[in-house]
Amino acid sequence: MKTDLTDTTASKINKALVKGRRAIGTPAVGMVLTLVIVTDEENAYDALKAANDASREHPSRTLVVIKRVSRSPRDRTQSRLDAEVRVGADAGTGETVVLRLYGEVADHAQSVVLPLLLPDAPVVVWWPVDAPLDPAGDPLGALAQRRVTDTYSSEQPVRELTARAGTYKPGDTDLSWTRITPWRSMLAAALDQVSVEVKAVEVEGEEFNPSCELLAMWLADRLDVPVRRSLSSGPGLTAVRMETSNGPITLDRADGSLATLSIDGQPDRAVALKRRDTAELIAEELRRLDPDDTYASALRFGVHRLNVSNGQADTVETSPDVKAASDVEGASDVASDVEGAPEGPSAKGEPADGEAPAQAPAPEAAKPPALKPVPSGLSGKAAK
Repeated sequence: MKTDLTDTTASKINKALVKGRRAIGTPAVGMVLTLVIVTDEENAYDALKAANDASREHPSRTLVVIKRVSRSPRDRTQSRLDAEVRVGADAGTGETVVLRLYGEVADHAQSVVLPLLLPDAPVVVWWPVDAPLDPAGDPLGALAQRRVTDTYSSEQPVRELTARAGTYKPGDTDLSWTRITPWRSMLAAALDQVSVEVKAVEVEGEEFNPSCELLAMWLADRLDVPVRRSLSSGPGLTAVRMETSNGPITLDRADGSLATLSIDGQPDRAVALKRRDTAELIAEELRRLDPDDTYASALRFGVHRLNVSNGQADTVETSPDVKAASDVEGASDVASDVEGAPEGPSAKGEPADGEAPAQAPAPEAAKPPALKPVPSGLSGKAAK
């Protein structure tokens, strides 16, 4: 059931929701959370489709906030709120309200959304594209317990990761991190099968892919060993190779669906490791609404290394196909005296690294070269 409301108010939208529930014979509210999607008209359909699919696992009230830009200066001074209310089969297993904001009301979206939130239920805000650099500081993000962004949709993924680390608040998460959950699970399970000491790691994946960077940061943070990033044609992550005291451990996925786990001394095993769609990623994020401390640790580790000046640690030898890529260095909370060696020209997606710490000045600190988004090495000081 769909109801279109033109030049309406939040009160009229609530009345339309109650009327719609009664019309389909379900006056009770059986939803567990409110999902607020902040997007544009171009991406609204795909985001709403993913949310409706995820609602089968998490029945929710979905509020789609679309800020429309009026064509003429005169129209921009006139505020208007249009809404499309969907209940029943048209809204998955919950309720959907598509809000289109015109004029000055677009700058006060939180005042429109607040009366429509489910009482005593968690709130999740998702930005499929054009997420703010500080999600928790955004007026809509301040209403939520969980804030979901997607660095993969940005034009400069590594710089976006840098900004996310600087503004991280408990409750922030990223779909680029969610995409590597199966990889993290498989690598942890592989290390549980054998008693070895990991000496070095290589993460191979396509260029400008923040999931590759996050996986490298996570491995460097957890294992505290040198981690090198190498390039491939994709899709996405293609391989992780670990050098251990008992031989190599390799997780290789060349086709984007089926991976091969190779452990020295054991037969190779085929592992289902397909690339998941957005609906599966959102459903996973809605399963837990508490802060993701592992994501926070990995994110801060990488950004800290990006901001370390030159001259403190040995650089990692790069492969020929990534000689022009810059070294991304970070330090964990328990590691010290580590260093990155940025080199190479600027390119699309590069972070501008100009923040050198005062305790380790270097001649290049005044104007360091920009880092490329695909680092050739991400090293941690070995603790084993």
